[in-house]
Amino acid sequence: MRLAHAVFFVLFSSLLLLGGCDRSPSGEQKSQHAPAPTATPAQTPAKTPGEPVTGGRIVMATIGEPSNLIPPLASDSASHEVADLLYVSPLRYDKDIKLECFAAERYEVLEDGKLLKFWLRPNIRWTDGVELTAEDVEFTYQLMIDPKTPTAYAEDYKAVASFAVTGKYSFEVRYNEPFARALVTWAGAILPKHVLAGQDLMTTKYAREPIGAGPYVLAAWESGRSLTLNVNPDYFEGRASIDQVVYRIIPDTSTMFLELKAGNLDMMGLTPQQYLYQTTGPTWEADWQKFKYLSFGYTYMGYNLKSPFFADVRVRRALAHAVNKESIIKGALLGLGMPTIGPYKPGTWVYDTAIADYPYDPAQAKAMLAEAGWQDRNGDGVIEDASGRPFSFTLLTNQGNEARIKTATIIQSELAAIGIKVEIRTVEWASFLKEFVDKGNFDAIILAWTIAQDPDNYDVWHSSRAVPGGLNFVGYKNPEVDALLERGRRTVDQAERKKIYDAFQQILHQDQPYLFLFAPYSLPILTARIQGVAVAPAGISYNFTKWWIPRDKQTFRLEQ
Repeated sequence: MRLAHAVFFVLFSSLLLLGGCDRSPSGEQKSQHAPAPTATPAQTPAKTPGEPVTGGRIVMATIGEPSNLIPPLASDSASHEVADLLYVSPLRYDKDIKLECFAAERYEVLEDGKLLKFWLRPNIRWTDGVELTAEDVEFTYQLMIDPKTPTAYAEDYKAVASFAVTGKYSFEVRYNEPFARALVTWAGAILPKHVLAGQDLMTTKYAREPIGAGPYVLAAWESGRSLTLNVNPDYFEGRASIDQVVYRIIPDTSTMFLELKAGNLDMMGLTPQQYLYQTTGPTWEADWQKFKYLSFGYTYMGYNLKSPFFADVRVRRALAHAVNKESIIKGALLGLGMPTIGPYKPGTWVYDTAIADYPYDPAQAKAMLAEAGWQDRNGDGVIEDASGRPFSFTLLTNQGNEARIKTATIIQSELAAIGIKVEIRTVEWASFLKEFVDKGNFDAIILAWTIAQDPDNYDVWHSSRAVPGGLNFVGYKNPEVDALLERGRRTVDQAERKKIYDAFQQILHQDQPYLFLFAPYSLPILTARIQGVAVAPAGISYNFTKWWIPRDKQTFRLEQ
């Protein structure tokens, strides 16, 4: 999963049949999804005038600056959003959130899912001209299982029993037992052996000067300001239509919106306030395209389980009664969100609809806190434990995210009503991750995860991942959850996986290591100059390389 400053994840399938890419992949079970992204009549995509042409520039905004552009080393969405345009992988997700071939031209699933065979396309080159081969995939695999590689994504690769290069463009992967994430694993980026072999990944210049094989090439990175990507004319799927992509680093959504109105941005994610009240009327409808769909992500308040305030599960359950999610959705999102009870997107097959959320009940919360030893012992309005320590903690979130800051403010008010004092602190995104999240240096945080396509949550919730730099940064440890997550990875039948992940969600609901808050709606807006945008279950950016700008609307062309 990825830490999100804005947020993405999809479902896996059965591995029991032959899968190919010259035709529709087989062996993938259909999955249920929340309703596909839609556009209302006043928010329809721009009409396409004529045939696609090349040229033009698109300028987008990101709240957070990428940490680096070697995908295995990054857990933030800012890094992955850029890296997705720079690298290729054997497989990828299509518009319907199903796995399809990408750098691989075909694959086979054999021996009840214990053997995968892949054949790469022979016409792919790294942007320095070197050919991409199966040795690059093998190098990536070896890098991922190397204990010296500082990655949060090693576990999928460690499940491999053996990896063999079987030809210049072919390789096979063997597992000792069926592994539910086997195919999903090979939707990860391929790294260039000839560039990174022998490099110290923590200091290599290629973290900021990457060599990829994707549709774009990094042309410039001005720290704290922007990243510029130029089209890769030799991209194996054919040249992307738009010549240049610019990501401007703008640390708050209000400034982003001012830049959008000034014509300095072509695309951004709107806040609910901006979507509902500040982008309406004939001019906006003529010049812009707006979309609304439930995001592939959820926002939560995570507790440091080593903290004396949150180590007791009775306290965490009490807080679940003390926070009104509907008030947060109304106050922070203006209604543009859905309450969540666990780590999955409402409406997907894995979401457990049988779980009843903790009802908002401040009186019950106070009673539960008193039972746990927290009472107002001196009449100052703040509850204390038996030693007289007041229940006062700092709630961290990142700067620039209006919805999270409003959420924190609402939580602060609601917890004050039951005698808990909350100080809100906002921190710049990169520092937030490096100095606080990664080090477990917090009492509680408001953050979000992109939701994975596969329901596996091993990297976030397994006790082995509760290590510095790991994704289980709240320090959650439960042997039952560990066992369920391990079983879920070994089970490929969807009905059986459903039972496993229902049990997993029920335990999380009881343990409350996070207070799961809401799944927000994604609210992207794009200039009407951009053509080819189409909504689908995967969102709108799945076909980014096919977006284009009419020649008379272009303000930039890259000299070839």
